[in-house]
Amino acid sequence: MNWSPSVHGHNWRDELSKMTIPISVNNNNLLIEALHRLINEGRVPCELGGELHTKAPLPGLTALAMMIKKSRFGDSVFFNENLHVNTTNVCTLACRFCAFRKGPRHSEAYSLSPEEFVSRIEPYEGKIDEVHAVGGLHPDWDIDHYSDIYRLTKQRFPEISIKSLTAVEVKHIASRSGLGVLETLTILRDSGLDSLPGGGAEILVDTIRDRICMGKEKSSEYLEIHGIAHDLGIPTNCTMLFGTIESTKDRITHMNKLRKQQDSSGGFQCFVPYPFLKDNTRLPEARLATGEEVIRVISLSRIMLDNIPHIKAYRMNIGDHLATIAINSGADDIDGTVGHEEIMHVAGSTTKLNYDSNKLANLIHSSGQMPVKRDSTYSHFERLQMEPKKEGQMLPIIGQ
Repeated sequence: MNWSPSVHGHNWRDELSKMTIPISVNNNNLLIEALHRLINEGRVPCELGGELHTKAPLPGLTALAMMIKKSRFGDSVFFNENLHVNTTNVCTLACRFCAFRKGPRHSEAYSLSPEEFVSRIEPYEGKIDEVHAVGGLHPDWDIDHYSDIYRLTKQRFPEISIKSLTAVEVKHIASRSGLGVLETLTILRDSGLDSLPGGGAEILVDTIRDRICMGKEKSSEYLEIHGIAHDLGIPTNCTMLFGTIESTKDRITHMNKLRKQQDSSGGFQCFVPYPFLKDNTRLPEARLATGEEVIRVISLSRIMLDNIPHIKAYRMNIGDHLATIAINSGADDIDGTVGHEEIMHVAGSTTKLNYDSNKLANLIHSSGQMPVKRDSTYSHFERLQMEPKKEGQMLPIIGQ
């Protein structure tokens, strides 16, 4: 059954205005100001966003974020059936936070041919509708290699959506091929590329980028590349890596740049904030985010990003426990079945990879939400019918 998630139509602000305001929101002037701005077609300004981040009580912040989430999607939480396949771990860069990258002569370095890429998908045929494919900046590959991967994948699995390439990969491919970004993305789209995952944003403040990922694209280039993709009809996600060396102000600046780009090009479908995982990486000065801070950032994202519909609790990064709290704190998406994942797990993630749709649906349902299976681009939905929840089954909700 194809079910529409827009339970209240497109005017979520109108629905928000009709909701009962929780005591935890009503008792805080900062939260009430944010609520009134959103109801009145406004936007939470950066200064207020910074105060919410540092001063708002967490129960009230999560409660406001849940009001906004429910005004958009009711009790629905989305997931999909996907698989991660990394094209290569060889990379010309050496970002300080990255545990995935290998030099070309490293014993664990790999670079997949189109045939090898397809062979990674074959065991999951009929079980997934999306392949998520990113990798390092290979010193030898140009646009032909990626075009061959996408064409062969579409020939073998026409029903699978290809979500692939970070902005810096697009820039690298264009440079290696002697092409502009517009021409590069046009060729890749015509070869089978369906969407971009939005990774690599890190923090969109160049002074921070110069310290943690020197050599990657500038913040303006990240936004420009996604804007070009949007203009070509290629939807994208957008991301934020937090808990390295950035300040609260840097996080707010990052969100503000994303929503301004969304005002312009309109193709961001989901925001994915995820904390830095320190294990096995090379950033000893990182100020790691606590679990409470992770939830605070996810809730704040829902409040600040009024023009990006979906906020993801990225289970591969934050784990099942925090993910179930996050979907009761403003997030409406929990990613997918994944099947195989390297980047987060090399960096220290211990999240299990053996989840099928039933396990994910039960995880969502156990937190008091309704699981909805979606496709890669949020255009087809199936609301899953679950057994009524047993008394006492629901997890505690922060701030409700």
